Amino acid sequence: MRWTIKPKPEQTEIDRLADELNVGGLVAQLLLQRGITTYSEAKKFFRPQLSDLHDPFLMKDMDIAVARIEKAISENENILVYGDYDVDGTTSVALMSSYLLSYYPNVATYIPDRYSEGYGVSYQGIDFAEDNGFSLIIALDCGVKAIDKVAYAKEKGIDFIICDHHRPGDNLPDAVAVLDPKRDDCEYPYDELCGCGVGFKLIQALASQQGETIEDLIPYLDLVATAIGADIVPISGENRILAYHGLEVINSNPRIGFKAIINQTKKTVLTITDVVFIIAPRINAAGRMKHGQHAVNLLTETDMEQATKFAAGIEKYNIDRRSLDKEITQEALAQIQENKEEEGFTSVVYKDSWHKGVIGIVASRLTETYYRPTLVFTKSGEKLAASARSVKGFDVYNALQGCSDYIEQFGGHKYAAGLTLLEEQYGNFKHQFEKVVSETIDPNLLIPEITIDLALAVKDITPKLMRILKQFAPFGPGNMTPVFMAENLQDSGYAKGVGQDGAHLKFAVTQDGWGPIGGIGFNLGDKLPLMINRKTFDAVFSLDENEWQGNVSLQLKLKDLR
Repeated sequence: MRWTIKPKPEQTEIDRLADELNVGGLVAQLLLQRGITTYSEAKKFFRPQLSDLHDPFLMKDMDIAVARIEKAISENENILVYGDYDVDGTTSVALMSSYLLSYYPNVATYIPDRYSEGYGVSYQGIDFAEDNGFSLIIALDCGVKAIDKVAYAKEKGIDFIICDHHRPGDNLPDAVAVLDPKRDDCEYPYDELCGCGVGFKLIQALASQQGETIEDLIPYLDLVATAIGADIVPISGENRILAYHGLEVINSNPRIGFKAIINQTKKTVLTITDVVFIIAPRINAAGRMKHGQHAVNLLTETDMEQATKFAAGIEKYNIDRRSLDKEITQEALAQIQENKEEEGFTSVVYKDSWHKGVIGIVASRLTETYYRPTLVFTKSGEKLAASARSVKGFDVYNALQGCSDYIEQFGGHKYAAGLTLLEEQYGNFKHQFEKVVSETIDPNLLIPEITIDLALAVKDITPKLMRILKQFAPFGPGNMTPVFMAENLQDSGYAKGVGQDGAHLKFAVTQDGWGPIGGIGFNLGDKLPLMINRKTFDAVFSLDENEWQGNVSLQLKLKDLR
């Protein structure tokens, strides 16, 4: 692990902001490191207001999109709401369809089949629209690169409105409207929305034309917050406002489908991390193991009894997904070892029988093990399909562009992408990807990095500090949980390995006579020898609350020690 400490702001700036906000220097420093320099910025950070959301009509083509939907409604057209099969796509479809159905009946939903149609807009989906009399398709979380598909639809007299957040290519599809804040000619003030976020801006615009306010749209924010968490977009700007208020909905008055999922868990209050690790995998499991439409059905269901049945089915898909993910990960790791590829710059593995629905998760698992750009391939029809994952600081999307001679189709983000290629090109691609990455990656990026906000003494760890830190939530990219370093710690004599085979580390530390304060280090059991026998060590950790038999105490959540 590389320990990297963030630069400390000027002490005069820390003192000024501390005085202005009437907080300690430590809190002022954390805020400055997040780009918060004034009282008004701090107020917006700690108390995100829905009134600070941008005017949706600032987005390029928004006026055209709204006019086309209003025309469809006035002329009694059939509208098909189309979206990808992942969490962002299915929540987007649930959001848009349930909003339109609240005042217009001729609306249906379509999620492509991961296996027979693949990612994004499909010819099969357009044929479905034609066969069933749909003259307008609203595509969410996909479509910005679907030039041929949109042209095919146009030939059939079907219009497209695209709500996407992926990087466009050199040309845009010939759709009625393309809503994508990443368009070069779009001057919308915030370009990090997820697909569901772009969909929300469209319903915000439609609602404003009907005399509705943002308050009327609050019930839809549970969907938006879930998509923000699952799609790993920055929790800054508008995303922070949407996630903050969406979490409030999840914890106070979630839609029936979420309630049915939450009822299966022991959680009473969910954080964005819980949304990512509890709600999102279950929604995703439907599209991975069976069909994404099952997730849309759950998220739009209004009857609790029916939603409970849907949730039970999705829970089974999730259990099956976990089992497959574990099995394929073991096979992929064995393949890397058999091919003696442990020392390369990349991991690229392939087996024709691997389940397409879990290769993205397996790619993430391999990245955790070898910490380098990773691709996991499987057979998909006549071609091979892959999920790509990257490491912090390296743009895997750009690396794939450097291999485009061997790729049929690809798309995605800096850290995650998908692609297809012909089977005979697999070897050439694998060689070229290793070459491109080896020539362009900074070798430091192949060592996992822990970014530390600041040094924190044990004596300064107080319930008051914890109360303030909790108000920094929701956490995520762009606003990560504060990470601290403490030096010259000693275990108080109770350090031990816990869990299966002592995989986790449980301890209590002191520093210069202060403490002890307890802590837990998940999957850090092998570090026990660095702690025992009163050795002095340094640690990197976040602060956490441990609840046991009704008592709440502060603890260190250990990330690394040396």
